[in-house]
Amino acid sequence: MTRYWHALACKFLHGLSRFGRETGGNVALTFALATLPIVGTAGAAVDYSHANNVKAALQAALDSTALMLARDASELSASDLNAKALTYFKAMFDRPEAGNVAVTATYTTSGGSKVVVNGSAAVPTTFLGIMGYNNITVSGSSTTAWGTTRLRVALALDNTGSMASDGKMTALKAATKDLLTQLKNAATVNGDVYVSIIPFAKDVNIGATNYNASYIDWTDWNSDNQTCSGGGGWGGWGGNWNWGNWGSGSNCSAANHNTWNGCVTDRGPSSAPGTSTWDQVVTAPDGTANSKWPAEQYDACPVAMKGLSYDWTSMNSLVDQMQPNGATNQPIGLVWGWQSLVGGGPLTAPAKDSNYNYSDIIILMSDGLNTQDRWYGNGSNTSTAVDNRMYQTGNGSGTCANIKNAGVTIYTIQVNTGGDPTSTLLKNCAGTKTKLYDPDKFFMVTTASGIGTVFSQIGTALTQLRVAK
Repeated sequence: MTRYWHALACKFLHGLSRFGRETGGNVALTFALATLPIVGTAGAAVDYSHANNVKAALQAALDSTALMLARDASELSASDLNAKALTYFKAMFDRPEAGNVAVTATYTTSGGSKVVVNGSAAVPTTFLGIMGYNNITVSGSSTTAWGTTRLRVALALDNTGSMASDGKMTALKAATKDLLTQLKNAATVNGDVYVSIIPFAKDVNIGATNYNASYIDWTDWNSDNQTCSGGGGWGGWGGNWNWGNWGSGSNCSAANHNTWNGCVTDRGPSSAPGTSTWDQVVTAPDGTANSKWPAEQYDACPVAMKGLSYDWTSMNSLVDQMQPNGATNQPIGLVWGWQSLVGGGPLTAPAKDSNYNYSDIIILMSDGLNTQDRWYGNGSNTSTAVDNRMYQTGNGSGTCANIKNAGVTIYTIQVNTGGDPTSTLLKNCAGTKTKLYDPDKFFMVTTASGIGTVFSQIGTALTQLRVAK
């Protein structure tokens, strides 16, 4: 058997040697034609493999270009967008053999912001040229989409007197500014993110320039801010004790409303708060005194609130003006945070675009127990009464429940530098419509610096709603 294979091999080699020495035209032509498919197939594999490598590099460059364009696409004209796309692409596409490079970019905002980048290039061939194919065109496309969810964020910030201790007010200002920067950076176009700021103490300040507005109730303010003459006439002590009313011929007149400092207190009847829920809702006033916001010349009136806005400069300026003073009334800060999201009174909520989803958020930060509202005096013994306006244990009602049932998410932060117990009220208030009590949305910090840490965590959670898809 071995001799057989040896003889066959020798015969094959001898024949091959004769084939190579043969000079006849028919044989040479036949050999050439026979090798064309072999060379063409092998060459095509080499050229297509090279083209695929170039295509992979092209796609990677397109992906990077689309992501980089997303940062400033909203601020560029169509021509500038395409010019920047080509610049970005060429910086990352390191394949000098590719020619006729073309890159186009488009930016749209319908149903969310989107950048689409298309590109192509011609890859020269080595072997396919003998078959008439001098180039292979490769192409690709990349899309970066974001912003189908828009944010409306209300910051209800404790500006009470206790915030003066342990560096809390300084830390709050820094943390709020950092959060505003986070939220600003999450917006691609104006309107993606709106923020309102509601500084609160016992009262909130809706702006003294609104003194002619029909939604203000002046009943208590007029009584407390009047001067009297005639009769026994002494209108001292801010007008709270108007002895002039006792004498015949007394003449009392309220101060001009333009002297009001802008503060309002809780809505509802002054004598029996439990018989009214006006202080727990954002329903528009119906014309009755109880439904209007009562003006008060509160001597610890905080800085005026700011409704939903993307004027980041003015919001930072407002934060700089915040000062610690007055007693704690978390319910009024919370309800005005809600009011800012829906509009009403002096506040306007911009219309929502049906092409987007919206997340309405309230961040309530406070450093102490509730101590005073319109009806209950200043002191720790009044905490339960004020708490019940915000969260009524047992029946799950009150301002917190109303807000969450309306689809607004509440984050609460307790700043506890004095070793107080954990606030059950703030824990119960945190949550959403589908999860009325959510411990993941309640935070307690024990140092002033912790305010910044928590604000950053919440800011990160909110901005993740707008990351690129």
